[in-house]
Amino acid sequence: MGAGQSTSSEHHPPSKALHVLRVTPSSPASQTDIEPFFDFLVGFEGDSLTQANAIDASQLERIIEQHEGRILNLLVWSSKSQNTRVVPIQPSRGWSQSANLSGSSTSQPSLLGLSMRMCEPETATENVWHVLDVIEGSPAESAGLVPMGDWILGWSGGVLGAENDFYDLVEAHIDKPLRVYVYSYDFDALREVVLIPNRHWGGEGLLGCVFGFGLLHRIPPQPEDRLPGSIPIELQETEEGFEQQDLFVPADVQSRLHYSHEQLEEWRMQEHDQLNQETATRENYSFHNQRSLGYPTESLHDHDDEDPLSSTGGRTYASNDIPTPRIPLHPTTNGHS
Repeated sequence: MGAGQSTSSEHHPPSKALHVLRVTPSSPASQTDIEPFFDFLVGFEGDSLTQANAIDASQLERIIEQHEGRILNLLVWSSKSQNTRVVPIQPSRGWSQSANLSGSSTSQPSLLGLSMRMCEPETATENVWHVLDVIEGSPAESAGLVPMGDWILGWSGGVLGAENDFYDLVEAHIDKPLRVYVYSYDFDALREVVLIPNRHWGGEGLLGCVFGFGLLHRIPPQPEDRLPGSIPIELQETEEGFEQQDLFVPADVQSRLHYSHEQLEEWRMQEHDQLNQETATRENYSFHNQRSLGYPTESLHDHDDEDPLSSTGGRTYASNDIPTPRIPLHPTTNGHS
């Protein structure tokens, strides 16, 4: 029981097949590479598989029961690779005996641990919802939905048949948990996500998420050399690039741990002297500024004696002696008082 072997390069899907919806943990199917939503059970090895013949579910059930405890080679068609492969599996009921001992169910346990439905594989994978945008602080962000990289395939109750089925399902689960199956294209993995639609998260909509549906929003095929569940090449290159980079330190910057005590003391003295010099300069500038902004010590109308030290020929100013200027009471027409 391991990875299946590809037996056909046929890119056309079979007309009818059993669509795998869920693989039960610890079951015989969980020990294989059967993938929910993407794999379809089309027959068993030795069966004549043609496009005209649909799978006979009753016959397949009898074959599985006859192979209980023995290896049975199932034929599984993948919607990802568009190929049919052989998957060896050993049907058994022993994996669920412990669960039946604690429960009261009288039904027979499954031999394979698969939940399936009969459908047409060609159209079964068309009903997917592409996550285009996720609003910050929304229920979609809290659930971990990734914009542009995630697709919603179905929910815990099965698959959805039309576009509005998903929106109706969301409205039916307001303030209640909704379990959906989300496919990540970047990591080629399927995961279960719990959404809690509500109207009080602070934004528009129940989920705060924008979806795309239709032909332009279907899941693109993976590269042929891509291994399921592997890290994308883009992320691997980014991670390697960061590991190879070294910390850049400019040549003129040194650590203070390399400076001696004498150098530090010398720099402190230089800073102290520079601060004193700046303080003295500011005090000197303030003194001269006060002298230049004083009032004249003599009458404003006495222009006989000029200060030879003044660059403009004005009077000597002082800030401590401010006489009251004499203002003419009756102006004359010739400009003299």
